[in-house]
Amino acid sequence: MNRRTTLTALSTAVALAGAMALGGCSSDDGPELKVHGAFMPQPVGDMAGGFLTVTNSGDAADRLTSVTSPLSDDVQIHETKDQKMRQVKSFDVPADGELKLERGGNHIMFMAIKKQPKQGEKVRIRLNFEKSGPIEVDLPVEAATHNPSKH
Repeated sequence: MNRRTTLTALSTAVALAGAMALGGCSSDDGPELKVHGAFMPQPVGDMAGGFLTVTNSGDAADRLTSVTSPLSDDVQIHETKDQKMRQVKSFDVPADGELKLERGGNHIMFMAIKKQPKQGEKVRIRLNFEKSGPIEVDLPVEAATHNPSKH
């Protein structure tokens, strides 16, 4: 091999090694979020609740910072402590853990809803996180009394 061929081969090897190292870094060391169990009980007034679980199988925590939806211009996240609700700025999603938003506990609150979704319809929401990209979810509208944790 001549000097030029050796330098080209060496440059290619270094570039490939660098690309592989960068690729390895981007797939690790971060939150890996999935949403399941999402639903909305059919609203009976001008407010509605939303419930779901965010599972993080990654090795880094994340934080749910806001929720948006075409159903309402004012979507809040609420915690429930001592049977009292209060709006919060965010919820933690622990590494290798989950965030449960459920009836009687922490939840999504749709204030001044624009229309009354009926059982069998779906309501689109967007979950916004501190580190991860947003996740869009369709909340199936269930009976007003639906509570999967009671089953």
